[in-house]
Amino acid sequence: QMQLVESGGGLVQAGDSLRLSCAVVGHRNSDYAMGWFRQAPGKEREFVGGIGWSAGTQKYADDMKGRCTISRDNTNNTGTLQMNSLKPGDTDHYYCEVEPIQRPDKVGVEAAWRYGYWGQGIQVTGSS
Repeated sequence: QMQLVESGGGLVQAGDSLRLSCAVVGHRNSDYAMGWFRQAPGKEREFVGGIGWSAGTQKYADDMKGRCTISRDNTNNTGTLQMNSLKPGDTDHYYCEVEPIQRPDKVGVEAAWRYGYWGQGIQVTGSS
């Protein structure tokens, strides 16, 4: 059974940088797509960015382009979300989501419906 363990959240101020990590446990290989999503209370979950199984495909939400980089280490089955120049609107609960794939993977990494595994999420909170 695949499990995801997220880490790295905390208090941030506008302009800060923050790295979130996601460890994929219980999967034998790196054939999975990974997406990062966030959700504020009372709002729908929204796409932040995603990365394909080979890391050759990366997509970002429009407001994250230029401020966000997603990477993955297929040897250690981990993924990271690096966010820079944080804004007050980035305060959210962030989720790493994963779905095993069969090559070739033609489904976009931004497609929220494709992901069947997600972690408990991690909070990023803006401090005044």
